[in-house]
Amino acid sequence: MIIICIGITLIYVILIMGFSLGFDRIKTFELGQMKPLTRFSVIIPFRNEEKMLPALLASIAALNYPKDYFEIIFVDDDSEDLSVHLINSILTIPESTPMDFRVIKNIIISNSPKKDAINLAISKAKYDWIVTTDADCVLPKYWLESFDEFIQEQQPDFIVAPITYANCKGFLHNFQLLDVLSLQGATIGGFGIKKPFLCNGANLAYKKELFKILNGFQGNSEIASGDDVFLLEKATAQNASKVHYLKCQEAIVYTSALNSWADLIQQRVRWAAKSTVYKNYFGRLVGLIVLSQNALLVGLIVLSLTGVLKPQPLLYIFIIKFGIDLSLISKATHFFNQRIHLKHLLLSSLCYPFFGVYVTLLSVFKDFRWKERSYKK
Repeated sequence: MIIICIGITLIYVILIMGFSLGFDRIKTFELGQMKPLTRFSVIIPFRNEEKMLPALLASIAALNYPKDYFEIIFVDDDSEDLSVHLINSILTIPESTPMDFRVIKNIIISNSPKKDAINLAISKAKYDWIVTTDADCVLPKYWLESFDEFIQEQQPDFIVAPITYANCKGFLHNFQLLDVLSLQGATIGGFGIKKPFLCNGANLAYKKELFKILNGFQGNSEIASGDDVFLLEKATAQNASKVHYLKCQEAIVYTSALNSWADLIQQRVRWAAKSTVYKNYFGRLVGLIVLSQNALLVGLIVLSLTGVLKPQPLLYIFIIKFGIDLSLISKATHFFNQRIHLKHLLLSSLCYPFFGVYVTLLSVFKDFRWKERSYKK
């Protein structure tokens, strides 16, 4: 038993140390004073987002990029609220240079309405570079400028960019924030060790031609989520040297944490449900290692509480895991300027093993709901 505990923990420590080292290998990209050259088609699928859209639309209006160098394609996924009215009323306010935007109606042909929305928008996009984000996000002022300068310097085909949560108050929000920061740390670290395996569709850019070469979402269109990770897998397999991470603070997209544990569990079950069909074996291995470490801690807690084992092994392993997690998450909080939230890490670390194991079990045995829709396993 002790040998198994040591083995699992040692493998976990090596993995997270690797991500920490990889994180530092990805240099922070600083904006210069380059003349804009790249034209973008920004795609934003939405469904019943009237509460979140005003913040997004305000950030779009504030983008520091020539308005004739980008278009915004909103894809309405059967909204039943005032989302479409909001978009039209806010973005058509007379300005010196009109905003190039349009709202199109989604055509659902698969089990993944979001992938259908992106597919449809790409077929109508005017420009060579596609950028995707979500309707519940706020975009930074120099967002497109960051992509443009990075493209000019690095000549990539596929760009993964940073996201985090904003305005986090209370334990539930901070629990989600630290979880997302750990995922961002692993994302950046994966690129640093040349094993990219994570990305987020709320801040993603790629060439339209690459999307066509990769046959888009073909092969995973029946999986509800994964419009980001599955495309990353294909792009990496096609030419990993053209897949880059944009580690730039001016490119950070902000979104909002969920307000209930029930919604959070449904979101994480949706994320986890796609992991069984990953073709990226490193990503599957990472998931297995993290799950094993969390399951080990849950098992040790149960055995300690029932008196089968003394609490010392549990204490030692928890301290080791907490320390190595802190090394990675602290790097992420520093990059995202969110170090103040580290004060919630201890309590989050005590809760996360139970949360992680529970979500994994649900993703294997249960269906889930998202955006008022039910999805089968």
